[in-house]
Amino acid sequence: MPTLFEEVVEDLAEEHGALDRVLEQLTPHQYDLPTHAPGWAVRDQIAHLAQLDEVATLAIRNPDAFRSSIGQPATAEPGYLAKGRAMEPSELLAWWRRASSGLVAAARTLQPSARMPWYGPEMSGVSFITARLMEAWSHGLDVVDVVGIERPDSDRLRHVAFLGVRTRPFSYVNRKMEPSRVPVRVSLTAPSGAIWELGDESDENVVAGPATDFCRVVTQRRHVADTRLEIRGAAAEEWMGIAQAFAGPPGRGREAGEFATEATG
Repeated sequence: MPTLFEEVVEDLAEEHGALDRVLEQLTPHQYDLPTHAPGWAVRDQIAHLAQLDEVATLAIRNPDAFRSSIGQPATAEPGYLAKGRAMEPSELLAWWRRASSGLVAAARTLQPSARMPWYGPEMSGVSFITARLMEAWSHGLDVVDVVGIERPDSDRLRHVAFLGVRTRPFSYVNRKMEPSRVPVRVSLTAPSGAIWELGDESDENVVAGPATDFCRVVTQRRHVADTRLEIRGAAAEEWMGIAQAFAGPPGRGREAGEFATEATG
């Protein structure tokens, strides 16, 4: 039986493969389509993934060099976006493929017990790779949302869902709010039809519905109003309004109505 760490590394590789099957179908014109992230085109989403996968690989291979690289112009958002915008589509795709495959190769050498440096508190090996899977899925979703190429969700989303639950306190702290101590039960239906339960059945605050919708909310790819999630209780409503499973300053998320058809899906 594979360990949890081995499982998440293999799922990361499979998530890269799913995105690769989308990217290989893009026309040059589609690289410049605007996404729902203000100011970012499809090519910017790809450049972001390539850059952060390279940086994550550096953090695994040489943690001290990673720490020294933080804040350098080449690793800052304007620098890597400009790099990606100057590339031909074929060059950009090749960059992402090198970076994503390099990350998986490095991940397979990582000790699961290692504490990984990142942009914020250090992370366990499992959390570190899970975060990269979440990024591949969510930024890939930004691409899929506008290019009209299907990338069916899979039960790999369990990693994103569990990360979304674990980062509930961070969602508060990141906004300089006192974390809620009210328990919230999360009951999700996986793409396969399996049920994922997190929390106690006696909890009065509940978030229930499709795992695909929950993952879109905690990665701020959908406003909760544009999903099929059922929210019960003030604590659950508050959390879903600020949920953020990724590092960095508070995200602006999506506006209600951007994906209104999903509310009746």
